[in-house]
Amino acid sequence: MDMQPAIARTDELIPSPIHSSGYEFVDLSILKPEEEVLQLAPGEFALRHQVLPLAMDGETIVVAMGSPGGLTAVDDLGILLHMPVRAVLADPALIRERIEEYFLERILASLSGDDSATEIDDTTDLADLQKMAGETAVVQTVNLIFAQAVRDGASDIHIEPYERDLKVRYRVDGMLNDVMRPPKRMHAAIVSRLKILGEMNIAERRLPQDGRIRINIAGRSIDVRVSIVPTVYGERAVMRILDKTTAVVGLTELGMQTDTFEKFKRLIHLPHGIILATGPTGSGKSTSLYAALQEIWSPTTNILTIEDPVEYQVAGIGQIQVRPNIGLTFANGLRSIVRQDPDVIMVGEIRDHETAEIAIHAALTGHLVFSTLHTNDAAGAVTRLLDMGVEPYLVASSLIGVIAQRLVRRICPSCGEPVSPSPEALRGIGVAQADLATNPNFRAGAGCEKCQRTGFKGRQGLFEILMVDEEIRKLTVDRSSSNNMRAHAIKEQSMRTLIGDGKLAVLAGRTTPEEVLRVCQRELV
Repeated sequence: MDMQPAIARTDELIPSPIHSSGYEFVDLSILKPEEEVLQLAPGEFALRHQVLPLAMDGETIVVAMGSPGGLTAVDDLGILLHMPVRAVLADPALIRERIEEYFLERILASLSGDDSATEIDDTTDLADLQKMAGETAVVQTVNLIFAQAVRDGASDIHIEPYERDLKVRYRVDGMLNDVMRPPKRMHAAIVSRLKILGEMNIAERRLPQDGRIRINIAGRSIDVRVSIVPTVYGERAVMRILDKTTAVVGLTELGMQTDTFEKFKRLIHLPHGIILATGPTGSGKSTSLYAALQEIWSPTTNILTIEDPVEYQVAGIGQIQVRPNIGLTFANGLRSIVRQDPDVIMVGEIRDHETAEIAIHAALTGHLVFSTLHTNDAAGAVTRLLDMGVEPYLVASSLIGVIAQRLVRRICPSCGEPVSPSPEALRGIGVAQADLATNPNFRAGAGCEKCQRTGFKGRQGLFEILMVDEEIRKLTVDRSSSNNMRAHAIKEQSMRTLIGDGKLAVLAGRTTPEEVLRVCQRELV
């Protein structure tokens, strides 16, 4: 492709300097693509290859690409449109934004009047299922659902059938929001398409099924964990999105208070023992453990993990994916890991007595073991291990610390403004009159485009750390209640509770009292 002079449409585009690669660079924050030119390009092609038609230069269509590596896709677009093309460079992030702004909405609008997808009933045979799942409207809908979820930063996608409609909801920053309502007649075909992508049984519609989908969206590798269950109005699909390109958060980026951070850092540098992270699903436990592994990694250590699923890929760490269908469970995998001469082991989750005992014996033989449990607070982890049938003396001699955590939504930096919270909410998180005398920075988000009118953008952690000292060990052997252990930690270790950590976040203007109460309400029960 020969180099051409700068784009002639000076009313649309100010000529930009030539990039070091030899291509003209354009600023998409200034340039607005021409509507009639955008209509020429197929939306799916633009989404898949991340090339953006901008303007006409005589008979030539000017197309933006994120790097010189996109030249092949630009040439293919020219062949597809039977038109000469000229490539220019632009910021890949802005290209992606412009494509999603226009093409995703156009695809969704075209679906509302599409009658090609027909409803599936129990008499539909396998050939018809496969045909309908491969129809253009269905393929475009599924691609749109995934692309928009990644664009919005969703962690989960819910496809929910009801009597007369079909809802697609995304979980963003821990909250579910309605995002689109495809035609109800497309529901079964969409689920069949997901089954094909996830290598599930497309003909089975009476039993729950699980699968995995690996896709690439805008150059990002996305791993999707799919769960499908039958309901009275059809099959319901929930998909967990794991972005393999997401960078692992460092220890200093977890958002811990200074004293909590110092405790956690001392804990993870101990030579052996078990460290547990507790909290409900989606509370950031794995993120904290990955940050800890990164902190203690060195060329002289051997770190191995066994997970379900492997959420992040970490350089220098050996990671094993659990595969129960072939017998690779947490317990069996952990037995093999111990024979791999590890210094540090991470077990994705302790789910049963067998896994707990193997992890404990690994800790007692000189290994540092990280794992997770589902409990409401730090002290509850001890009683949960005892409830699994682990002997108290084994727990007391191996456990060295527990970190409990929650995630609260942060106030949107674009629309956050000073407010006066209700006295009831402040009392709920323990704000006293003395705290009010320190000029607290109470804020709340008014709602804007950047936060999708929610007033929140992003999340931060709340933490409580229980250090296992001699008194905690004694209480463990005596099978004392978690309340006694918690009371001891608060009094003797100055342990700050989850809601106490939330109080500090509110006083600093990072979140709201209502948000802290929402995620910590179980602690108050």
